[in-house]
Amino acid sequence: QWVYNILEKKAEAERIVYENPDPEHGFVLLPDLKWDQSQLDDLYLIALVHRRDLKSLRDLRGEHLPLLRNILREGKEAVTARYGVPGSQLRVYLHYQPSYYHLHVHFTALGYEAPGCAVERAHLLADVVDNLARDGAYYRGRALSFALRADEPLLRQFQDAGRL
Repeated sequence: QWVYNILEKKAEAERIVYENPDPEHGFVLLPDLKWDQSQLDDLYLIALVHRRDLKSLRDLRGEHLPLLRNILREGKEAVTARYGVPGSQLRVYLHYQPSYYHLHVHFTALGYEAPGCAVERAHLLADVVDNLARDGAYYRGRALSFALRADEPLLRQFQDAGRL
């Protein structure tokens, strides 16, 4: 509900840095709650897509390339315009497994080791775009490795199912 409140401007509307209002190819970009915005070394923003049918990386297909390219291009431009950080100094990625199931993209300062930015969880948006451009169903059948903390319920489910 937190995500929908932001998208509907019922909450945090004053925090929005940029918005592309297109319902199919648009998104809002706002500072992540983990970033106190006091310095650029730990810059951290989130792009939330307007579409509600996209939950995670697994849902992405070739038809979503215009949306993903908008996020990559317009998001970088918005960060540069607002904070003066060039796109070449940003890490732009998606988590798999995500912390919540509404498609969102992380924008962090390249030098900042944000939680979940390591390869076992983060998928660079530029790589996702390239993979989908080559094979529109790439994430439908691709094996995706991911790390789980010992206290995560999903780990317990895997253990109970005998899959670990």
